[in-house]
Amino acid sequence: MNWLGANNLWMARGLRLIAAWLAAAVGLFLLHKYLTLAHAIQTGALLFCGYAGAFAAASVWVLRTPHKTPQTDAAMYANWAAYIVRAAYWAVLLIGLADMLISYLRVEDMLAAVTGKTIALLLGRPAIRGLYVHYPLLAAACIVAYYARGVGFIWLTLLVVLAEFQVVLSGFVFSYEQAFMGDLVRFWYAALFLFASAYTLAFDGHVRVDVLYARFSERGKAYANALGALALGLPVCWTILAQGLSSRGSSLAGPLLGFEISQSGYGMYVKYWMAGFLIVFAVSMALQFVSVWLGNMDTLRAGRRAD
Repeated sequence: MNWLGANNLWMARGLRLIAAWLAAAVGLFLLHKYLTLAHAIQTGALLFCGYAGAFAAASVWVLRTPHKTPQTDAAMYANWAAYIVRAAYWAVLLIGLADMLISYLRVEDMLAAVTGKTIALLLGRPAIRGLYVHYPLLAAACIVAYYARGVGFIWLTLLVVLAEFQVVLSGFVFSYEQAFMGDLVRFWYAALFLFASAYTLAFDGHVRVDVLYARFSERGKAYANALGALALGLPVCWTILAQGLSSRGSSLAGPLLGFEISQSGYGMYVKYWMAGFLIVFAVSMALQFVSVWLGNMDTLRAGRRAD
């Protein structure tokens, strides 16, 4: 009996260790790509040391926190994913409103009167607007997300509806339509669709094809969830990150590094952020899949112990 209890304890630690490695790999991959693509720092041996050090740190953390269980770790990874989604939500809200206001003032030739001619000209450059307007708002969003625990997807949905309504109202009633108005709708709608995925997964709200799953026992559902997260969910997230950040000209890195904007010079300068949406989607979903895998594997472990 004592042997069975010790064996079960080491199994729990093993599950926690694998999950920690999976989560650490995502963070290290993003750091590696940031250094190599944004700053042209050739990591080489540093990359190997970084991964080895992170995996060693994860191992030490697991061994030095024996009071934690796989379920508490699963909740921790889910909370990390939730924080990323909250920060992204507040970022698109603040950046969307600020950029829409700047674009409106530029279209109506009022920006120079508000900010001065020099600043108005600088705000017409995507890199300047990104570095000195968008990035500070992103930092503010991360701070707000730390204290504001609720995720306002309902409010973001309402904002998408209102943004579309004002496009229709101004276009058909007042015959006034500008490119930034449609850009705001697309910006917020893309964020709503991609950011809500991890949040929905956390509450098991995604639509299932319940041909077989509904008939499974609790143990069978745990097997299906764990296998699906590890064999299907995580590879999709890694494919998005690996392909999208493979080089400076790749589909995700290129727009972000070049502050890519739409063809209309007087639209919103947020097109490059939409490439970042996919990174947020992949990272938040990867962490949530790690949480799902760990939680369900612990359910199987507990069932084995009961048997």
